[in-house]
Amino acid sequence: MLAMSVLRILDANVNRAREALRVMEDAARFLLDRADLSAELKTLRHDLVAAVSPLGALAAARDTPGDVGTGISTPSEMRRVSSHEVAIAAGKRLSEALRVLEEFAKTLDPDVAARLERLRYRGYDLEQRLARGMRAGERRQWRVCVLLEEGLDDTRFASLVEAVLAARPDCVQLREKQQDDATILARARSLVRRAAPATTVIVNDRPDIAVLSGAHGVHVGQDDLPAAAVRRLVGPDLLVGVSTSRLDQAERARHDGADYCGIGPMFSSSTKPKPVAGPAYAAAYINWDRLPHLAIGGITPTNVTELATLGVRGVAVSAAVCRAPDPAAAIGALRATLERGVGVA
Repeated sequence: MLAMSVLRILDANVNRAREALRVMEDAARFLLDRADLSAELKTLRHDLVAAVSPLGALAAARDTPGDVGTGISTPSEMRRVSSHEVAIAAGKRLSEALRVLEEFAKTLDPDVAARLERLRYRGYDLEQRLARGMRAGERRQWRVCVLLEEGLDDTRFASLVEAVLAARPDCVQLREKQQDDATILARARSLVRRAAPATTVIVNDRPDIAVLSGAHGVHVGQDDLPAAAVRRLVGPDLLVGVSTSRLDQAERARHDGADYCGIGPMFSSSTKPKPVAGPAYAAAYINWDRLPHLAIGGITPTNVTELATLGVRGVAVSAAVCRAPDPAAAIGALRATLERGVGVA
């Protein structure tokens, strides 16, 4: 009798896990257009069936009319506010079901339990990757991000921040390589206090400073920590951006959990000398269109028109704003050109 009860538990949780995997698979397939993630979820679903096959036909132990749990539910089970929430709920349901399967399988077949443990860890990874993909899909596409000029003393830096924030750019990025850590942290904290809530604050290269300062995210280059490692450091809630100059790098960034990509350099500049990826990469990225983007590198209110015509919707700039006589006017000109380009497209 006890063994039959265990088989009922296993049967219920195999069904629960398979249903959760199907929901996750369809989210990856239809909401994210992720063939890779969809295929891995499908494979896990089939591997689950194979893993429990030594236990026999579990369905023979099923007793739906006699199951006291079929009528138990909570109001939250019948309400989902977004597709993101549907996918997240399915991922958590998968993890719970696989844990129950593993624990009760130990009473019948340790080898099956060991296989289920391995599947559970695969499930954790797929749950996290799906959640990152869903979150990235809901991120806002910025128009103008200002990379604050480096190497300024405190007075000039404060003056620049005041002028830039007065124009309410979508985001600002603190990029400091010449200051000591204490100064960078103090500037990041000040920037977060002054920018919120209108402007997002991103810290370049330094996930530690981003976390300690309360910034909204961190941006890394190809020679910095990989996005997957940064994500483990900063957790699920901070934005992670990655600089890219090729589509394979963009695809890797998406796989690793990035929320947006810097794309460039578009044009040669003092901070982005040749070689440049150029507008051709912008056009390819817009056609790929899997993550929000910020075109970067030598962009000015004049040459941004070429990018807007290609469909570029957001740019990251430094000198064009930080060295302009009127930073607010420069930001306004960039934003207006990008919005007109989007309207034409």
